[in-house]
Amino acid sequence: MKAAESSVQSNKSIPDLAPLEAVLFDVDGTLCDSDPLHYDAFCEMFSQIGLDVPDKEFLTKSIAGKHNDDIAAILFPDDIPKGIKFLEDADAIFRRLASENLPSIKGLYKLTKWIEDRGLKRAAVTNAPKQNAELMISKLSLKDFFDFVIVGSDCEHAKPYPDPYLKALEVLKVSKDHTFVCEDSVPGIKAGVAAGMPVVGLTTNYPENLLREANPTVLIKDYEDPKLWEYLEELDKKRGSEKHPLEFRSNLGGFSLI
Repeated sequence: MKAAESSVQSNKSIPDLAPLEAVLFDVDGTLCDSDPLHYDAFCEMFSQIGLDVPDKEFLTKSIAGKHNDDIAAILFPDDIPKGIKFLEDADAIFRRLASENLPSIKGLYKLTKWIEDRGLKRAAVTNAPKQNAELMISKLSLKDFFDFVIVGSDCEHAKPYPDPYLKALEVLKVSKDHTFVCEDSVPGIKAGVAAGMPVVGLTTNYPENLLREANPTVLIKDYEDPKLWEYLEELDKKRGSEKHPLEFRSNLGGFSLI
């Protein structure tokens, strides 16, 4: 598949993925409710440089899920280097806040146990800077859960292009026809769909009507949503009594950053 943005919905539903091989997760807003911390960090930075803080809804709609290079161009279109420095400083504040308190999405550990019990492969796929991603995954005690962490800045194109998700499929050695994605933003959902996979969209902070326009397979409130578990139960039924051996996973010693 070429690295190009797309909103063409996958023609597969989640039960059609059987036998399931892997689950791919975004990080911010998908593993943890981190957006309020990002907003607090932005407020602190805007205050430091003497500018008015943009409306929270504007920040959510305009920058959530985007790569820092794109965010810098949105916030400081006439001075991109200033925007990059602003974001680096804001990320440092975010990491300080996140190290103190980083709430997981409700039901996350129920889902990760379901995945572990079936020996499925898994990767985190994020537009966040590496330091942010490492901190969040460690803080959530998921360092040993993920086989790999794919960072948008290490791909030719970040989300909303499919490159990061295609890279995850490549390193995990799994098929898009047996993998689904969990995402919470329009750029992330577009990336998963463009990579040819069904996407479970979370309504963590992004407006639901905008998420729907990106063509997720299903939208859920959190990982305890009955809609998600109906899909997973159908997958289990198709899978029957067969168990995936734990050896199916690679890199059991913890994730590798790609």
